[in-house]
Amino acid sequence: MKKLVLIILLSLPFNLFAQAKLDKMLQDRQTLHQQWQNSESKKSGIFGNRTKKDMIETNNWMERIIQKDNQIMEELRMLNDIEKTEITYEKNDYKFISQKQEREIATLKRALQEKDSEIVEKNSDKRSYEWTTLIFFLSTLTFGYLYWKKVKGNFNN
Repeated sequence: MKKLVLIILLSLPFNLFAQAKLDKMLQDRQTLHQQWQNSESKKSGIFGNRTKKDMIETNNWMERIIQKDNQIMEELRMLNDIEKTEITYEKNDYKFISQKQEREIATLKRALQEKDSEIVEKNSDKRSYEWTTLIFFLSTLTFGYLYWKKVKGNFNN
């Protein structure tokens, strides 16, 4: 859980920085695209035609745009890798938490079973005590009755 909080806290400024960096790259690309369009419309040749120099300049702007696109793609790949790593860490953290909870549940179930067996044992002991008490009471009554009969029989004789 501590890892998850730490990752979130550390990645939050990184995500903001990465998003700002990506936005800056997109703005740069937009600027390069605008300059490419400007160079595309240049026609410095005779009779308003494009010269070889105009086309080379247009190609150079296109190369810069492609390089910027490649930088943007690399940044997106890096952000994707970071996000995958974060998700993996979160998944592992949740997996660890669920396994810990399962172990605790198993421990609690064992404790509950032990308590249930103790209750059954105590009930069994209680029943034994009740039966012993009943037998003692009945035997006392029987011996008392027999003694009373004997004593009563001695008085009559």
